[in-house]
Amino acid sequence: MRSTFDLSPLYRSTVGFDRLLDMLDQAADVEPVPGWPSYNVEKVGEDCYRVVMAVAGFEPDEIEIVQKDSTLFISGRKQPKDETVQVLHQGISDRPFWQSFNLANYVTVTDAKLENGLLVIDLVREVPEELKPRRIEIASGGGPKTIEHEKAA
Repeated sequence: MRSTFDLSPLYRSTVGFDRLLDMLDQAADVEPVPGWPSYNVEKVGEDCYRVVMAVAGFEPDEIEIVQKDSTLFISGRKQPKDETVQVLHQGISDRPFWQSFNLANYVTVTDAKLENGLLVIDLVREVPEELKPRRIEIASGGGPKTIEHEKAA
């Protein structure tokens, strides 16, 4: 496993070494970093949840959201950069990311939107009616009921 080096302090404190630093950046493998981007998991109602992820600089078509069984996968990969622009210091990360969330039974995604650099994913837990607890009435008197008794009535 290769370790990742953060070269941003060098970009901030050097001038004229752009080519050398670019070569070092390109030589390093770009792997998703665990825990990045930052995110919140919020409970917004009895059975409603929200995942809010900070994805500044990403466009909606650069982010993929997939729910498979009880796992939610969120990944992002930037499109190739405009070669006419030379970035001397990059404070807004554009590295790829991958995050997964284990979902409880019957939790599904209801909405996803990208606003002000935040990816907001709304989830709801919808338990089917046949699986919800139901109250059973207790009959009193009259003895046991059988199918023959019902046919006679």
